[in-house]
Amino acid sequence: MELSNHFISIKKSPILFFTTKPPFSTKALTKPFDSHSPKLTSPAHSLQLETLKILEWSSLCNQLTPFTSTSMGQSITRNAKIPIGKSKEESQKLLDQTAAALAVMESGPLDFSGIEDITRILDSAVSGTLLTVGELCAVRRTLRAARAVLERLKDSGDCSERISSILLYLNRYAPLLEILQNCSFQIELEKKVGFCIDCNLSKILDRASEDLEIIRSERKRNMENLDRLLKGISARIFQAGGIDKPLVTKRRSRLCVGVRASHRYLIPDGVVLNVSSSGVTYFMEPGEAVELNNLEVMLSDSEKAEEIAILSLLTSEIAESARDIKYMLDGIIEVDLSFARAAYAYWMNGVRPIWTSEGCGGISSSGGDYLLSIDIEGIRHPLLNGTSRKRLSNILGSNSLNSMEVDEDSMLDTGKPSKNVSEFPVPINIKVECGTRVVVISGPNTGGKTASMKTLGVASLMSKAGLYLPAKNTPKLPWFDFVLADIGDHQSLEQNLSTFSGHISRICKILEVASNESLVLVDEICSGTDPSEGVALSTSILHYLRDHVNLAVVTTHYADLSLLKDKDSRFENAAMEFSLETLQPTYQILWGCTGDSNALSIAKSIGFDSNIIERARKWVEKLVPEKQQERSGMLYQSLLEERNRLEAQARKGASLHTEIMELYHEIQAESEDLDGRVKALMAKETQLVQLELKAANSQIETVVQNVETQLRKASPDQFNSLIKKSESAIASIVEAHCSSDSLPASETDTSSYTPQLGEQVLVKRLGNKLATVVEAPRDDETVLVQYGKIRVRMKKSDIRAIKSDKKSKATILVPSLKRQVKQSFSELNKDEEVSHGPRVQTSKNTVDLRGMRVEEAAQHLNMAISAREPLSVIFVVHGMGTGAVKEGALEVLGKHPRVAKYEPESPMNFGCTVAYIK
Repeated sequence: MELSNHFISIKKSPILFFTTKPPFSTKALTKPFDSHSPKLTSPAHSLQLETLKILEWSSLCNQLTPFTSTSMGQSITRNAKIPIGKSKEESQKLLDQTAAALAVMESGPLDFSGIEDITRILDSAVSGTLLTVGELCAVRRTLRAARAVLERLKDSGDCSERISSILLYLNRYAPLLEILQNCSFQIELEKKVGFCIDCNLSKILDRASEDLEIIRSERKRNMENLDRLLKGISARIFQAGGIDKPLVTKRRSRLCVGVRASHRYLIPDGVVLNVSSSGVTYFMEPGEAVELNNLEVMLSDSEKAEEIAILSLLTSEIAESARDIKYMLDGIIEVDLSFARAAYAYWMNGVRPIWTSEGCGGISSSGGDYLLSIDIEGIRHPLLNGTSRKRLSNILGSNSLNSMEVDEDSMLDTGKPSKNVSEFPVPINIKVECGTRVVVISGPNTGGKTASMKTLGVASLMSKAGLYLPAKNTPKLPWFDFVLADIGDHQSLEQNLSTFSGHISRICKILEVASNESLVLVDEICSGTDPSEGVALSTSILHYLRDHVNLAVVTTHYADLSLLKDKDSRFENAAMEFSLETLQPTYQILWGCTGDSNALSIAKSIGFDSNIIERARKWVEKLVPEKQQERSGMLYQSLLEERNRLEAQARKGASLHTEIMELYHEIQAESEDLDGRVKALMAKETQLVQLELKAANSQIETVVQNVETQLRKASPDQFNSLIKKSESAIASIVEAHCSSDSLPASETDTSSYTPQLGEQVLVKRLGNKLATVVEAPRDDETVLVQYGKIRVRMKKSDIRAIKSDKKSKATILVPSLKRQVKQSFSELNKDEEVSHGPRVQTSKNTVDLRGMRVEEAAQHLNMAISAREPLSVIFVVHGMGTGAVKEGALEVLGKHPRVAKYEPESPMNFGCTVAYIK
């Protein structure tokens, strides 16, 4: 056999089957997917498995199943075999992969639809079993789909590179590309299978080998000759009446013709191959067709042998590449699980956790100045965290193997978008200060102690597995090598263990396995025995845990355990809050507090007999020192009230801070544009002066022309009178275009200089900018000046009088406006006792009437005035066009009952009128 063109030629290749053990092992490059560390000692391994069962890890893994896109990923999540980091570096790598998958998902889901679980096919090839055409096509489809996944990741990176930079691409997508960078996608093998086999028709192609092409060509030619021969014989038989219609068929793998038994003689040298069930029709092979049929059988056998040889060759190549293909499949599974974790994080509004070091390198999320080793805010237990199916359908693509539905037994569906989170489950805050080794949680039954402890355990496992947490802000927690839990009843009749002995037996195993990086969770420590002995044993166990683990969290009803904090700062107390008003738990953790069991209150709320409750209260009063319980309850209630009051004040302070910052940013934005507005105003004033000068020149030119004309016609006696008349006319024109006001011609001494109300001065602190005095100087040697829209109080020593030439220019430019400014400032000073808020123009207190008709502007202004709050300021921008809109605006301001007063446009604010609302 010879493979055509591209491929290795092997003549007369035997069928390749492995009769002995495969020459290589596939374990060397296989990536293990196991939820617990390898090479664990037997006690540690069993404890880990029991802890995962207690924390319902398999149920949480099942939540990932709808988000997987391959059958292999689905199998891993259903069997709770998702990888958990065996070191902090591995866990960090898993989190980086989840973050990279979230970044890729921004441009659309990844397509895993062509990837199949071909592990069994690879094992068959390695064992020597000949692969079928369908199995070879499955390998080809998987190789091609896996390569498409890598190309899609690279394309996402290229898109990111075009948008931003290469560094951003490397940071965002590198964790996923690293998974597949060492994988061999067997491109040549994929091409070989595609060259030899048409997977759409499930047929080996003629071009697979030269021998196959020759055999099929010969067989086709022989079949044409045989068919033509038999059709001719059958036609003659039909014409002779030996058959109802010409019939060519196959019997015993040989072509023959049909003939009636009574007409057998028509084929004298024929061989009977078969007879119909009625015996009427004989199926005979004519003598002329024997050699052609023999050749057909021989060529058919040769074709099958050649096809088997081709399949054998492809099978052997797949067997040789099985190790690389399995390694590539493991990489694809990692990528699939990364995207499943990313979709799960998006579905539950998860946030990425970060690790805290041994030195507790983090601060409280609420802004406190104390260091925290665990700072998780607003976390919900993922098994209780209900969310919307609609959000799920938006994340899952058509490539998912599962339906969009989520198991209702494991999730609570609120029917609302996940942004509007329901009140259940209640989010809790977990905050453990740096240096704390043991946390003792007390509080009422059904108060949420066990659920809170399980939430911490699950959060630790999720972080190690690269899963985001259903919490707020940025959760911070240490990396724990083991999470060991003793929660629930371990009574066993088979092992002859009581409740207490089962509990103690498990704690003993935990103490043997736990290390200084472990998290230990114990529910109702040393309960079920004599209280005094239980307290003593619990205290001893907690002291041991304090010195040998990273963190231990225990729940108890022993009040004495809460006193350990007073003697050792490495102990911390926490209590589950209980409302004395509703007699119901709030499921909130109060850190640093101790809680009462509230057994009597709970029993009363359940509906216990009141006589029994009252008798129990009397016994409590006898057992507890006089008034101690009442004082404890009052103190606890007062602390709760104080906490609520402080929280309300904090919320109010935060709200005020937000409003102040908004106003600050708004004023800052306005002030940034102030210099530009001043330049525009000066340019506008210069333009007006130029227009006025041009008009004056034009008028003077007209007078001169008229005088010249009259001089030509007048007699010499009239010359003097005409010249005087022209001089008078020119003087009147100059006077009309010049200011009648005058400012002091000389600059006064700074020490003796006293600015006057309405005077324009130079302010040093503003870069010698021109400002206007809006309030007479006070006794403290300060002056209130206005620069643009901003008023500021300056020292008199920072204010200088402008030179006479500058004043003359300013006077010539805006004589009439200066008088209006003085009038407006004097009116403002008269009503100074009424505070109308800051006189700062912003976008919120400005009404722009430019471009409107008079009626439309009046209506718009009325609505704006009515909408303003009392004692506020409104800036009415009417422009300087024909003056119609301005007159209409002033008329509205003068008549409106809410307008206390208004100031017309000023030199620093042309086209704008300021109104004060009552």
